[in-house]
Amino acid sequence: MASNYFVHPKALVESVNIGAKTRIWAFAHVLNNVTIGEDCNLGDYVFVESGVKIGNRVTIKNGISLWEGLTIEDDVFLGPNAVFTNDMFPRSKRHSGSYLKTLIKKGASIGANATILCGISIGCYSLIGAGAVVTKSVPDFALVTGNPASFKYWISITGEKLKFDLNNSAVDSEGNKYKFIPDNSFGKVIKD
Repeated sequence: MASNYFVHPKALVESVNIGAKTRIWAFAHVLNNVTIGEDCNLGDYVFVESGVKIGNRVTIKNGISLWEGLTIEDDVFLGPNAVFTNDMFPRSKRHSGSYLKTLIKKGASIGANATILCGISIGCYSLIGAGAVVTKSVPDFALVTGNPASFKYWISITGEKLKFDLNNSAVDSEGNKYKFIPDNSFGKVIKD
């Protein structure tokens, strides 16, 4: 039976839950019980542990390991050598049997060499700067950088810095509209 996705001859893929037009490149290893959506791209030396769920149109650059407990929604970009964890207190040969859940929401981008601690969520269309160490959840449309990662400013779906008017409204270069909603923390942004 012919598959409708591509696996490089030097990749090892044990899962059968792979969507059409997905490409898995050399030296990648995908364990059993992994779900990968349509039109994804997994670069060289990507490792995907059992139980990971990957949405559609996800780009996973070279040298990334994805561990049990991780869910990646549609249209996410993971930069080269991004690091994910699933255990806050790891010890050799001692496993709790369950891992903390981490969610990377739709359209998020994670820069090269960023580290994402487990048990948090990365918001829709947020952007994690290269080399950032993310220790807490990131809101939708936020740009965070540094170690530990901290909020810099709000961004659009297109990745532009949002500039809000006196009515707390903003528009990006493609005409998408956004609303800033203040709260007791530093607020949130929603697509209008």
